[in-house]
Amino acid sequence: MQLTITPTAKEQVLAAIAEEERQGLGLRVAISGKGPTGFRYSLDLVAPGENLADDIVIEEGEFKIFVDKKSAPKLDGSTIDFVIRLQESGFKFDNPNSMWSDPRAQKVQETIDARINPSIAAHGGYVTLLDVRDEVAYISFGGGCQGCGMVDVTLKQGVQVMIKEAVPELKDVLDTTDHAAGTNPYYQEPSAGAESPVAEDHAG
Repeated sequence: MQLTITPTAKEQVLAAIAEEERQGLGLRVAISGKGPTGFRYSLDLVAPGENLADDIVIEEGEFKIFVDKKSAPKLDGSTIDFVIRLQESGFKFDNPNSMWSDPRAQKVQETIDARINPSIAAHGGYVTLLDVRDEVAYISFGGGCQGCGMVDVTLKQGVQVMIKEAVPELKDVLDTTDHAAGTNPYYQEPSAGAESPVAEDHAG
């Protein structure tokens, strides 16, 4: 697989390794889930033997990059960069891969990105697609929409209508959000091996 790390990001990794003062540290990269803006990623420094046996190893000169095997297909062709902005700074992924292999899920995601989230962003809210399974789209509300008394109206008159217009083969759109507790108790993730998105992408 191909995974590129920019000189700026490499400097940050080397600085973090130097602070740890341990020999042989490498960088482990994995996709931890999906969210309203894309994949979520995990970056961890690992000592020899702390990585998984089936990790894909990429030699980066001063250190090794260990890529989670399950994440590798969705990370292939990506670039890891480090950006510095006024309000935030951190590692950023430029990932050309689609979040969804199911074309129905991809259409739902495109509708959420292009129509739904921009329309509720003014209220500080967003919608996350969790899964499309058995002709049902499972979504959750976050930000300003979580706990909002009007969320049922928003779902039925807005979100649900737009998603069904984009993907007419879907029979239902279910809100999995527990608006009182702030969790998703109504949605059970599929068994291992199936796509099971989690939450927010912090980097492209």
